[in-house]
Amino acid sequence: MIYKAPTRDLLFSTVHLADLKGVAALPGNADATADLVEAILREAAKIGEEILAPINRSGDIHGVKLMDGQVQTAPGWKEAYATFIEGGWNGLPFSPERGGQGLPWLVATAVQEIWHASNMAFSLCTLLTQGAIKAIDLHGSAQQKDTFMDNMISGIWSGTMNLTEPDAGSDLAAVKTQAIANGDHYLISGQKIFITYGDHDLTENIIHLVLARLPDAPAGVKGISLFIVPKFLPDENRQWSVRNDIETVSLEHKLGIHGSPTAVLAYGAGNHREKGGPGKNGAVGYLVGQENHGMKYMFTMMNIARLAIGVEGNGVAERAYQQSVRFANERVQGAAIENPNGQRVTIINHPDIKRMLMLQKCRIEALRSLGLVLGASFDKSLKHPDPAARTFNQAMVEMLTPIAKGYMTEMGLENVSIALQVHGGMGFIEQTGAAQHYRDQRITPIYEGTNGIQALDLVGRKLLRDQGDMARTVLEHIRKEMETVHQSALSSMREQVIEGLNAVEQSMTTIMKMARGDLSGGDIAGVNMKQAAAIADPYLRLWGTVMCGWQLARAASVAMDFINLDNGGDPFYRAKIETAKFYFASEMPKVAYHQTVIKQSANCIANLDTAIFETLQ
Repeated sequence: MIYKAPTRDLLFSTVHLADLKGVAALPGNADATADLVEAILREAAKIGEEILAPINRSGDIHGVKLMDGQVQTAPGWKEAYATFIEGGWNGLPFSPERGGQGLPWLVATAVQEIWHASNMAFSLCTLLTQGAIKAIDLHGSAQQKDTFMDNMISGIWSGTMNLTEPDAGSDLAAVKTQAIANGDHYLISGQKIFITYGDHDLTENIIHLVLARLPDAPAGVKGISLFIVPKFLPDENRQWSVRNDIETVSLEHKLGIHGSPTAVLAYGAGNHREKGGPGKNGAVGYLVGQENHGMKYMFTMMNIARLAIGVEGNGVAERAYQQSVRFANERVQGAAIENPNGQRVTIINHPDIKRMLMLQKCRIEALRSLGLVLGASFDKSLKHPDPAARTFNQAMVEMLTPIAKGYMTEMGLENVSIALQVHGGMGFIEQTGAAQHYRDQRITPIYEGTNGIQALDLVGRKLLRDQGDMARTVLEHIRKEMETVHQSALSSMREQVIEGLNAVEQSMTTIMKMARGDLSGGDIAGVNMKQAAAIADPYLRLWGTVMCGWQLARAASVAMDFINLDNGGDPFYRAKIETAKFYFASEMPKVAYHQTVIKQSANCIANLDTAIFETLQ
């Protein structure tokens, strides 16, 4: 179960496909040179390979324990976390003025893959902390930033996201947790479920970002506010030692990520109430921004997490792929199909094994680049000096976020399943470790809004709300980029991407015809979403398939340039060409399939009588 960070491919995608040069030209990013990024990736690889990967399996076996109201992580995790924050890794994309490294999100995204691949359960803690930091940075008061951000950036404190409740699920309009004003703070009462790293022993404090309602708040999502609710509050000497009224009720027993504590938290239960002290009638919380704007603020954290979860899904797939390649090179079984009477060979010589390995490889490399392009667009949307460029890159961020989260995790799950299949029966046996990757990866299509919700977002907010204007801006950008692809050696790839873009645009027209209604003021509430929602998933998959082709065509074009320079001497670049060829032969034909499903299946689903599922009469 060895893990080797793909530093060269990460660097290739960061520099040549995600426009590191353009990101480094942004204000404050001058230090982000290719040499520095390479050095950072190599140092991150050491942490991932030598510190985090070795405890991935032990964390899965040992799990986490709730003892006397305190969660204990697996042996070795506290030491690993101490090493992690000592290196400043938690603060990679944040301001040096607050103890961060001041590097672009592009670089942080590349490094994130290493953490997720080496130990997904461990990396979830830092993933959520970074999202919480960004939410406080963008929406918190000056006092809140001064109070919380420095310790969170250093990693001394961690952060969480408290959204859902037992009766809410993904329907956050049903959130019932209450917040009552009490002087300079609020008292929070209610229960939250599925809180990743809701309690643990890695940090001195845990800063919960909690969605709750004020007594007079409007119904639905428009009446939700966001609160900072620390596990520990300051005493009279400003030492954060007073336990807030937050109780870890239980830990979830999960299919995978056993090393990551997923908590049920009760706010205001009274079990940690200081006699006569703060939190007398609930957990002390501090309002972020304005009342009833909590969902808008929380989306800052959620969208950062959605990119990270996409990278996570692809990262776990990378590790599973590596393990399947090693197994295929070692496992001797059967004779070569062209020589049935010959000696037994390793299974990597069998055509179907080659097919499965190449499926994983081409998807992983394409999705890696897509996630990094999104990270670079995020940087440009925040810092580019040209307002038009900021607007364009914000459009890229909005369009690519649901695609990256949804498609990267769906393909990641397919990939770890294929990796397990390469192992044959041994993949189903826990001792090989292949099954853990499948179990861990399975949550990623569910995290941060299920992929069905990502697909609805792509149809509703990113297509119907502006009748496709933003989507067409992105499509036109890709068309122009395709002009730079070698039109001789790679003309077929270029043509297939263009055909894919046309299929996306034609499908947009199909969906808009399905959804007729009042779009005034950008509100999609009046749109007939029933049919459009029925084919949202194949629409997202269509986008994902074409976006991956876009990235691999670009990668092949860059590789061709290098091959021409050194007369084809480097196998890394030759492999880029072959990987792209396989993708265009095996995956791009799915464009026509997804387009056909979009055209033909909407009525079958939208008008389906649910009585068909009532098999027990």
